[in-house]
Amino acid sequence: MSINIPNILTVIRILLTPLFVIFLLKDLFHFALLVFTIAAISDGLDGLLARYFNQYSVLGAYLDPIADKLLLASAFVSLAVLKIIPGWLAVIVLSRDILIITGVAVFALTDIPIEINPSLVSKWTTVAQFLTILLTLIDPDIPGIQITKWSLFWITAGLTIASGLHYVYFGLNVLQNSYGKNQKK
Repeated sequence: MSINIPNILTVIRILLTPLFVIFLLKDLFHFALLVFTIAAISDGLDGLLARYFNQYSVLGAYLDPIADKLLLASAFVSLAVLKIIPGWLAVIVLSRDILIITGVAVFALTDIPIEINPSLVSKWTTVAQFLTILLTLIDPDIPGIQITKWSLFWITAGLTIASGLHYVYFGLNVLQNSYGKNQKK
């Protein structure tokens, strides 16, 4: 059965995304922080529950990364538009996501079967992106927070680029192996 607690948590994360953006645009940063924190916790919790109760599903395998990308892309774009984070960071995050989605679409259109399992660098990228948003939404008047934020911006950018390059490498290998198999037929 596809409808289970982890999938419900993922759907809740998707539904929280517009609320998060609305709070940002209305300068209600404490509410935005609360909603984003709930969404971030639901991201960790859905995976934990899926593993603990062995409730993996095909629906969850598709919905979870969509929910993450929707929430994070919305956060980075909104915060960049509001000039709270640098625009270049939002461009890097969005470019990686567009690259991944384009790759998946190419494989689907060419009937090349793929199984994407997030790599360690991809998991760390997601953690860094979530931390970047959380830290950005915390009160900016905390002493020393600006240095920490900028350090995290650069770490997030580096991990996002490394993860994007890893997915390009993975995709090119899949394409090359698929092409080689078709040539032998």
